[in-house]
Amino acid sequence: MKINFEHKQHPHVAARKVPKSPDLDEGPKNFNDKFALVLTKAVGTMWCAYIFAILSLLVVKDALKGGMLTFIQWVSQTFIQLVMLSVIMVGQNIMSKSSDKRADLTYKDADATFHEAIQIQMHLKEQDNALNEMIDRLEKLEAQIIREKNAGTA
Repeated sequence: MKINFEHKQHPHVAARKVPKSPDLDEGPKNFNDKFALVLTKAVGTMWCAYIFAILSLLVVKDALKGGMLTFIQWVSQTFIQLVMLSVIMVGQNIMSKSSDKRADLTYKDADATFHEAIQIQMHLKEQDNALNEMIDRLEKLEAQIIREKNAGTA
């Protein structure tokens, strides 16, 4: 009896051997993409939020003169939309960086686990070879004992 195990590799393993960065961002492809990226980066800063706040505060006197409804409209349509847009984008950028770090650590953990699994497979293969060698020797010894026993009774 021999150990006759054949490892069947998962299809993803072959694809996984091709080195790729976990970062799939290929960057902007055309003018519109580049322009949108520049604007997004500019608007997603606290400096832009400060500028928008100053800009919206320039007309707060006029909003107050128009009464409560005009002031509420100014707050919701001007101040909140202008200032909070940038503040929310800054917050999203901060959270995105944290998420990217966690994703990178998860990728590294998965890569390490993959490496360890390959090491285990190699170790098991060596054990199978050693066990098969021992089985071969036992079978030879058993055959020799049977031959000697049969020769002694004959």
